[in-house]
Amino acid sequence: MARADQDREFLFTREHFIKVRDELYDYAGIVLADHKMDMAYNRLVRRLRELKLDNFDDYLQLLERNPVEFGQFINALTTNLTAFFREKHHFDFVQSTILPEIQASGQRRLRGWSAGCSLGEETYSLAMSIRESQVNTESWDVRLLATDIDSKVLQSASNGVYDKERIKSLPAAQIKRWFLKGKGKNEGSVKIRQELQQLVTFRHLNLMEEWPHKGPLDFIFCRNVMIYFDQVTQEKLLDRMAALLKPNGYLFVGHSEALARHATSFELVGKTIYRKV
Repeated sequence: MARADQDREFLFTREHFIKVRDELYDYAGIVLADHKMDMAYNRLVRRLRELKLDNFDDYLQLLERNPVEFGQFINALTTNLTAFFREKHHFDFVQSTILPEIQASGQRRLRGWSAGCSLGEETYSLAMSIRESQVNTESWDVRLLATDIDSKVLQSASNGVYDKERIKSLPAAQIKRWFLKGKGKNEGSVKIRQELQQLVTFRHLNLMEEWPHKGPLDFIFCRNVMIYFDQVTQEKLLDRMAALLKPNGYLFVGHSEALARHATSFELVGKTIYRKV
């Protein structure tokens, strides 16, 4: 057994890490690299303290028989870095290209999916972009599905409440139009207006399991998600996403991601923007 770091509160060996890594991969397809051992310890040790457990052996045994705690385990190990209008060129493309194409088709119907929506900023940014477009979408049938594997962030996203610091970079006119300022005990917080919230459905989803939607979708935002999967898993996900998209539908990925070379279903049409072919 590997020697534990003497500075750690609990013994966390290489064998413990391998068990954690394998559980995460088997359930969610997420690859936890060897250099993430300290990260795994730091996130999971909070669970041991909260559960008043003495060691990681007991915690790993608990995971096998307690599905509620297994959900907390997944929540602890998934990353939730997000912001409003992160990689703004993607939202500009929705306004400048996707919405005019739908308008030209005469459909007046839009279906989009935010896969790995985290705290909801991405999805609400999409909703704002759709409503602020030069294309009048007020009478359109708009539905945005937002999913994440982390149940805790989904609850926060569904509530649509944020610290006001998270929107300080947005234009004042946009803040005034789409956010309600908290008062009294909610001072310092803002809430997304119902007009935007009603466009979005939040659902818990493990991408390794069956997907609840049938398509066809106009676009999928799956940004900074693929980086956590190995190439075999990436290829499977890309095939499934291509099947959901309508002909010429769009897939948006993160700035550090590129589609697997096998992904002949997509062509690059912009910075980390792909179109189904």
